[in-house]
Amino acid sequence: MFEPVHRPFEWGPKNMTPKGDQEKAVKQLVENIENGVKYQVLQGLTGTGKTFTIAQTIMRVQKPTLVISHNKTLAAQLYQEFKYFFPNNAVEYFVSFYDYYQPEAYVEARDLYIEKDFEINEEIDRMRLSATRSLLERRDVIVVASVSCIYSLGSPETYKKLSLFLKPGMQLDREELLMKLVEIQYERNDSDFAPGSIRSRGDVVDIYPPYSSVAHRISFFDDEIEEILDIHPLSGQVIVKRPSVVIFPARHYVSERDQLERAIQSIEEELHERLRELRSEGKFLEANRLEKRTKYDLAMLRELGYCPGIENYSRHFDMRRPGEPVKTLIDFFPKDYLLIIDECHQTIPQLKAMVRGDYSRKQSLVKHGFRLPSAFDNRPLSFEEFQERMGQTIFVSATPDDWSLSMSKPYIIKQIIRPTGLLDPEVIVRPASNQVEDLIHEARKTIDQGWRVLVTTLTKRMAEHLTDYLKELNFRAEYLHSDIDTLKRTDLLRGLRRGDFDILVGINLLREGLDLPEVALVGILDADKEGFLRDKRSLIQTIGRAARNANGRAILYADKITQSIKETVAEITQNRKIQQAYNEKYGITPKTIIKPVADPLGQIASLSFSQLRNLKQMSFEQKQAVLEALHEEMRLAAENLEFEKAAEIRDLIKSLQRSIKAEMNRLI
Repeated sequence: MFEPVHRPFEWGPKNMTPKGDQEKAVKQLVENIENGVKYQVLQGLTGTGKTFTIAQTIMRVQKPTLVISHNKTLAAQLYQEFKYFFPNNAVEYFVSFYDYYQPEAYVEARDLYIEKDFEINEEIDRMRLSATRSLLERRDVIVVASVSCIYSLGSPETYKKLSLFLKPGMQLDREELLMKLVEIQYERNDSDFAPGSIRSRGDVVDIYPPYSSVAHRISFFDDEIEEILDIHPLSGQVIVKRPSVVIFPARHYVSERDQLERAIQSIEEELHERLRELRSEGKFLEANRLEKRTKYDLAMLRELGYCPGIENYSRHFDMRRPGEPVKTLIDFFPKDYLLIIDECHQTIPQLKAMVRGDYSRKQSLVKHGFRLPSAFDNRPLSFEEFQERMGQTIFVSATPDDWSLSMSKPYIIKQIIRPTGLLDPEVIVRPASNQVEDLIHEARKTIDQGWRVLVTTLTKRMAEHLTDYLKELNFRAEYLHSDIDTLKRTDLLRGLRRGDFDILVGINLLREGLDLPEVALVGILDADKEGFLRDKRSLIQTIGRAARNANGRAILYADKITQSIKETVAEITQNRKIQQAYNEKYGITPKTIIKPVADPLGQIASLSFSQLRNLKQMSFEQKQAVLEALHEEMRLAAENLEFEKAAEIRDLIKSLQRSIKAEMNRLI
């Protein structure tokens, strides 16, 4: 029917070329890929331009690429960077499409059933569909994804088979086209032309794919396609005339009619067998519950070809055996794809843990008759299954995990030189016996120079008590830990950069992903308490928060030199020697990175964030006016891929809606 188009990856920013040891790293990575090396590590220090190196590697090897990041925020940053590097290629974004998601669960101890509750972000859903569309249409594709890419997605073979290839001159009845579009989950709607809908007017059929920003107008002459146009979905303005078009299904879970019938029959057979088991065990309540729910789903499948939670029956649609791996985004890639695991020290453990958590939750649902046992087969890949599907892989991190290192030996490529000339922070070890007094002395010197300070503690209580003590001494200090809500955390980080306060005290939130060039001092209290927060990997990541400042220092307070401290100091000292030698050779003077502080959400209806959070101070009219503005801001944030910001606005919207509802009830 159609084959992927071979377009080359084209480098966008012509003025950007490899600097420092980036060119050396790129050449090694490319050479290893061309020689068939399966696994390799790019161990690049913070600020050395690892993403740039990976982008250059992709450009030179010309392979479809999957980049997996361990959270949405970092994935969005990577997506933006790759879009900048490859403006003429298909750079896609694939993360969980839920703005919020409460999975279905049953708490046996409390006899509490929790229904699945979610709100889908339509923009992210569009981008997920765009990613699979691009993978089937072309090879110059980079998909930046979160770990959700190893969840069940539906069969790419069925998705492609049910796609419609249309071109002028093709013999096709208009009603037949409409029927085929409905079968692949498009909705007929002549009044509200939304993504995923179709409308028919005379001899014209308009199709608005959910993965596209444009609609397609198919004009007929009798039973023949006369013309295909791309149009603006709102104005109807013609954008371009097309020689052909492929219409992909509106959802990832689609099936042919005979496939649907087979699935329904298979579900009925499993239901019959499961009811027999439950009743033989005397579990009549569970049997009745399961029978009622499953028969309702079957009725919807017969009528609509779809039902809520259809993914729980995916094994029946895919004709998989119990326990057989699911189809995921990876199955949409060709066999020769390139895989990038970003921040592998975080991402690999997440990938390993996902299937265990999913099974644990569903075990209770199946046991108590809320789901058929086949729900177990709607799951993420196990790590072993994921490993079987890994293409040639580059693990990327400043501190790679042990598994990635062991799989990649001897192909471990180090990137130590920063294009800015900045050195690793100077590391100083001092006794922990008077750590607070010494920290106060060093913090005061740093603040007097116009810079900020980060302090890491081992417990939340200590973070709070230390912050209170610093405030008593007239320092401008705040604390940050997991009990602080997302909105406040974001505000605190921006506030530190703006200079609203000078010291931020935290636990484990001051690690990878924080870009704070104003920070010149990192103080690590109780650095000799070996464990997760004080191992070599954590120490290096935490120290790296001062790596964007030319005056960066880190003080480790310890009464004994642990193995982690010894290895950390040795590695950073060696890095500094290499970086200093490079700077001297090329006459480079390190300079602190200058980076603007992003505005949180702008001025929404002339109200500040603090005012928005304090709903009691807002009048009823203010709440109504700002609610509309917030909805628009949330939509724009999602379109600009600022999804954390969109989630923050969503939480404000919900609070406002609850407040407005309560006020209206009082008026009534």
